[in-house]
Amino acid sequence: MTTTQRLQSRSLPIALIALMALTRFHHFGDALHLPDASLAVFFFAGFYRKTSLFAFLLLLAGVIDYVAIANGTSAWCVSPAYVFLIPTYAVMWLAGRFCSRYTVLDFIGVSLTFGMVMLSASAAFLISNGSFYLLSGRYDPLSWSEYTARVVQYYPPYVGSTLLYAAAGFAIIKFLIYMPTFQGRQKAL
Repeated sequence: MTTTQRLQSRSLPIALIALMALTRFHHFGDALHLPDASLAVFFFAGFYRKTSLFAFLLLLAGVIDYVAIANGTSAWCVSPAYVFLIPTYAVMWLAGRFCSRYTVLDFIGVSLTFGMVMLSASAAFLISNGSFYLLSGRYDPLSWSEYTARVVQYYPPYVGSTLLYAAAGFAIIKFLIYMPTFQGRQKAL
């Protein structure tokens, strides 16, 4: 079974839904919580290639945010810019869909996939943070250089956690691909 076939299995949506539900409450994580996996979830959902999964995950993200805010999480990030999470997550989903054509996790496929994760996560950062800066009403007008100086600290954890989740996801998939072969060898012994 190839990487793409494994990612297009029926169990993928369940795993992605569970991962989002477990991590979405804390964006950057802390000592007790994993960082938000939403970007990686939408990236892997792109491999599944079903628009209905994309729409469901958008709805799920909104419901999780609503529940979190209703239970005491700060609503500071909810503003008119919140709607820009749709194109933010669409960038990740489209990147995953693009990478679904790399069916084997060889050096070239992994390099291109992780390059695409980095590029799409960077674009997602610009969309979500730029729209928040422009539309939230939470900031006095700043020059772009002042804005960049303020938000540059959030870029490494934003992209870094996405890359870590992607690496973990592909490691699990690679293990699942080779596991039947390994089990077959053990039975022969």
